[in-house]
Amino acid sequence: MPWPEPVTLRGAHARLEPLSHDHHAGLVEAVKDGELYKLWYTFVPKPEDMTKEIDRRLGLQKAGSMTPFTVFDADGKIAGMTTYMNVDAANRRVEIGSTWYARRVQRSPLNTQCKLLLLTHAFEAINCIAVEFRTHFFNHPSRRAIERLGAKQDGILRSHQVAPNGTLRDTVVFSIIAAEWPTVKTHLTYQLNDKPRE
Repeated sequence: MPWPEPVTLRGAHARLEPLSHDHHAGLVEAVKDGELYKLWYTFVPKPEDMTKEIDRRLGLQKAGSMTPFTVFDADGKIAGMTTYMNVDAANRRVEIGSTWYARRVQRSPLNTQCKLLLLTHAFEAINCIAVEFRTHFFNHPSRRAIERLGAKQDGILRSHQVAPNGTLRDTVVFSIIAAEWPTVKTHLTYQLNDKPRE
């Protein structure tokens, strides 16, 4: 059995379902909203490449290094993709990444809900000792969002990857460890349910 096993996770603001080719049309519609694939520092699939991207993620799942999800919003409409990736079953570590959302759900409770669902499952159901987040040095919105979750920066992997456009990516690494999870969970739950709306 793969670890983590494909599972459906549900919250008030989002639902995560195991990625399927049945989600193709909805994912294409979602990725067109905001055209995130045009940002040079992200790896977001173009609409015409969505089949290839679903195949890639499902292939990594079969190889045991990824558990991919399709993200649905509170209305049941497909809003994006996310994954457990760089799975290290022996050391009970995963990275939450390869995430993108349609513009219409950005700056909404959806991302916080997705991270709360994924982190709760990681720490409480499959007993992870740490969960990582990684992003491009120049992806400042992503870095701020990761910090708002309560993750701490571990460091920067310099010249870590070659991007499709040939530039070198410096990767910023963050993590949440098991001992921090109760406090982070309280913080995320407050953000979703108790924080006064501005």
